[in-house]
Amino acid sequence: MTDRSSWRDFSISRVIKSSRVLQFILKPYHWLASWLHNRLPKGLYVRALLIIVIPMVLLQSVLVFVFMERHYALVTRRLSEAVVREIASVVEMTETFRAQDDPEKVKRIAASALGLSVSVMPPEPLPPRQPRDFFDLVDLYLSREIAARIGKPFWIDTIGDGRFVEIRIKLENENLRFIARRSQTYASNSHIFIVWMVATSLILIVMALLFLRNQIRPIEKLADAAEDFGKGRQVARFRPHGAREVRRAAMAFLDMRRRIERHVEQRTTMLAGVSHDLRTILTRFSLQLTFLGDSPEVKALRKDVEEMNRMLDDYLAFSKGYGDEEAVETDVALMLEELEIEAEVVGADVASSFDGDPLVVIKGRAFRRCLLNLITNAARYGSTIRIKGHRTPDWLIVTVDDDGPGIPPEERENVFRPFHRLDTARNQDTGGSGLGLSIARDIIRAHGGEVFLRESPLGGLRVRVRVPI
Repeated sequence: MTDRSSWRDFSISRVIKSSRVLQFILKPYHWLASWLHNRLPKGLYVRALLIIVIPMVLLQSVLVFVFMERHYALVTRRLSEAVVREIASVVEMTETFRAQDDPEKVKRIAASALGLSVSVMPPEPLPPRQPRDFFDLVDLYLSREIAARIGKPFWIDTIGDGRFVEIRIKLENENLRFIARRSQTYASNSHIFIVWMVATSLILIVMALLFLRNQIRPIEKLADAAEDFGKGRQVARFRPHGAREVRRAAMAFLDMRRRIERHVEQRTTMLAGVSHDLRTILTRFSLQLTFLGDSPEVKALRKDVEEMNRMLDDYLAFSKGYGDEEAVETDVALMLEELEIEAEVVGADVASSFDGDPLVVIKGRAFRRCLLNLITNAARYGSTIRIKGHRTPDWLIVTVDDDGPGIPPEERENVFRPFHRLDTARNQDTGGSGLGLSIARDIIRAHGGEVFLRESPLGGLRVRVRVPI
């Protein structure tokens, strides 16, 4: 029993140690992944473009390196060796025919058979060595081969005239001056390969851009349609197109939209029917109460009937949510001024302000109903109200502050539930159906936004409405 427990403890310790080692090994990987995630582009089009371009650039870089390192260097070395062998032959002939004093014969042989221009110069010192380019393979290979095969003092000029290479060999009684075409000493057509490769790659990249753009456009249209639908706007002229997978996603979006619209329509129709039936009964109650006089009991019943009518209106508005209204350009600053006047009628101290461009594409009647509910609640429980509107490049933000009793943090989510009312913080005798905040959140979420409840600088409740634009 002791052996088993000790073996188990040893295994657990090994697992812990191995996990620590694994975490230490994976730590650089996670850091690199996080660094790349923060710096790489987020758009699908740019990422797909990088997936195409980066491998092509890497492949071309490898091909160019291999070509320059193997083919270009090898061909240049072979050509340089051939030229040096020819120069060595001319030097040998010159030393052999020196006794006959016939340098013209050597010149003719070098020009006709070897393609070299040879001239005999006085035995003067060779010119100073010119600075050599680090990447000049011609100078490197020629110098190496001349030193190995001829073994005499020499001077090379590979940068003076771009078309020719000048080589001088110092002999005992004269200097030989050789002029060869530069194409004889290195692979002069290597740039054609690079030009063709780069030009072909550019053409292929342009074609890939066009085809990739056509493949990304349906995804962008689907995203725009989903965003417009989430903001409560009409999705016009949208049809599935593109690749099969994109078409499936678009068809699923259209089916979802139809199901949501059908659900809202059925709910509205059902509740409209229920409201109509209940209103019929309440109308009969009101007619019967008119024949009963003005006793305190009758007044109480009339008050109950009026409250039931108001609750039916609120419930029907909550269920409908202004789903049929189209989003249009609305002056939000003017809307806040009108709501300020309506709130002042009930005796509250109200002030409103707006920063930024007030013209916003929203459902005007629904958004006004939302703000009216919020301001009505603030006027019901407080005496001072401050309304502030602000527009950013991406959001429309409206805050409503009051100096009322506020809402405890643990109840701020519950108050959005239909018919939920607070017993401790709110007064039951103030009226209301418990649907004000529910209707407000329903309208704002239909715009793709959200409603937040916070503590107000005035000491009461701050309601912050945020809607994307």
